Amino acid sequence: MSDKPSIQPPPHRFVVVEGPIGVGKTSLARRLARSFGSELILEQAEENPFLERFYKNPRAGALPTQLFFLFQRTRQLEDIRQHDLFDTVRVADYLLDKDRLFARLTLDDEEFGLYEQIYARLAIDTPVPDLVIYLQAPIDVLLERIARRGIRYEQQIDRGYLERLQEAYARFFHAYDTSPLLIVNAAQADFVSNDRDYEQLFEQVRRVRKGRHYYNPLKSTAD
Repeated sequence: MSDKPSIQPPPHRFVVVEGPIGVGKTSLARRLARSFGSELILEQAEENPFLERFYKNPRAGALPTQLFFLFQRTRQLEDIRQHDLFDTVRVADYLLDKDRLFARLTLDDEEFGLYEQIYARLAIDTPVPDLVIYLQAPIDVLLERIARRGIRYEQQIDRGYLERLQEAYARFFHAYDTSPLLIVNAAQADFVSNDRDYEQLFEQVRRVRKGRHYYNPLKSTAD
């Protein structure tokens, strides 16, 4: 697997990879960061002490889980703001806007009202990505990948939750126009361990400068 840093100047200074649980956003973000020789920003879900509680009992664990992620992500993005965003290339595996997407999905109306008050008080000034890569895959593929990677608490994720999450992502990105957007069918390609699949996607990433684009590799080129 070849991950040599690009010898050409990267076309983007801040790239975000997004998509539902299990779609492969963190793995792709890691490989893009190696190719660009860039800083990697991860949401570090394993640091959230409430996440396992949420998957066991969503109603009991939703609010503390969501607030922990909000504070964690805000702190990371504030650190970027304190440095020159253009001083280095950065690749992240989350878009802060998705925090509210998860909050609306998991919180009841009263909890979401409290979340919105806290969100507003934080007065978050987030850097705008030069490119957002939105990975899509069917529910069966997401469930298979979640099972394969074997994170214990994720095995409790049910199909209904993933379906609601996937629909929320689709609605969000249908209206998204803040940054150039590359929508990728990640169902059958292997961008992590198959060099040809990855290189073809990487070429698409380098080409996008503005607007909305779709990339459908159809199926993995792996033997």
